[in-house]
Amino acid sequence: MKKLQSTWYNMVAVLTVISVIAASVLAYVNSVTEGPIAEINQKNLEDGIRKVLGDDKVAIPEPETAEDGSLIYRTEKGFAVQAKDPQNASFGGDLTILVGFDVEGNIKGYTILKTNETPGLGAKAGDWFQQGSKGCIIGLNPSKNNLTVSKDGGEVDAITASTITSRSFLRAVNAAAHAACFSVSADATTCATKQQHMDKPEMNEDIEELKFDKTKTLNK
Repeated sequence: MKKLQSTWYNMVAVLTVISVIAASVLAYVNSVTEGPIAEINQKNLEDGIRKVLGDDKVAIPEPETAEDGSLIYRTEKGFAVQAKDPQNASFGGDLTILVGFDVEGNIKGYTILKTNETPGLGAKAGDWFQQGSKGCIIGLNPSKNNLTVSKDGGEVDAITASTITSRSFLRAVNAAAHAACFSVSADATTCATKQQHMDKPEMNEDIEELKFDKTKTLNK
């Protein structure tokens, strides 16, 4: 068999064939794993909602989407809100959390859904703000308590050596509260309308879109 000559054209052809084969393999692997990964993510989300609401049997409804993209899960045990730091300024980048509120806006629990924080430092956010910890936010109410770090005049102790992560985490908590209308910065008229809608589950069957004002809309 004649040896393939080492020419520019042959090298390009070989690299092209290798690239096509590699791309095909990756596409196949992605198609095989996409479904299972989506199922795992959905289960983790549902487990997280039950955790932050303190009820492992609560039914998980379809989410309502807030103006900022936060997802609100309204249940008979309270509200679970998936939110991000609106400034996306965590030390490790994207930080997504899930916060549970009772009907009065008190924080029932939280869990971290996504973080790229440094293990042992910023990653402590998953425990630092829990019940019994130094920076505990459980039981606090964003409409009554200043949920910022004490260094900034707030009521919450920052994670040791991780002030940036602490600020990012608390911004995400306040974003969740704002989306669920439990924040002092939330629009009063909008929230009054939203709360009326939330207090009447039967309205969901007939209303596909509830407009609060000219700029804010809560989808079903």
